[in-house]
Amino acid sequence: MRVRVVLVEDNDVFRQTLELLLGLRGDIEVVGSVGSGNDAVAVCARLAPAVVLVDYRMPGLNGAQTTAEVLRASPRSRVICLTASISREESASLVAAGAVRCLTKDEELERIVAAIHAAALAPA
Repeated sequence: MRVRVVLVEDNDVFRQTLELLLGLRGDIEVVGSVGSGNDAVAVCARLAPAVVLVDYRMPGLNGAQTTAEVLRASPRSRVICLTASISREESASLVAAGAVRCLTKDEELERIVAAIHAAALAPA
């Protein structure tokens, strides 16, 4: 199964690197890549990806706010937070907003890919 993914990350180098690494795989298709939560909402409304990888700390909307807005715009999408570090309060706000998982950016690529596949299979 090829999973359609949108990346939401304000660090251009990290976003482009992740897009390249995921794009090399046959089981994931990066259909969108944006640098802000505001841009994510419009892209997800248009593309309805299976999974959205969202950073927590971004200018404008934070990860929890982005998660809530993305799920309003694309209710069948599943959101995974991928961030450098996160507090318990931030993690709780993500879960409350509808995120299915939170990972740190230093996770091995295979764990991130496994989380993407698990999220794509999660019931709507």
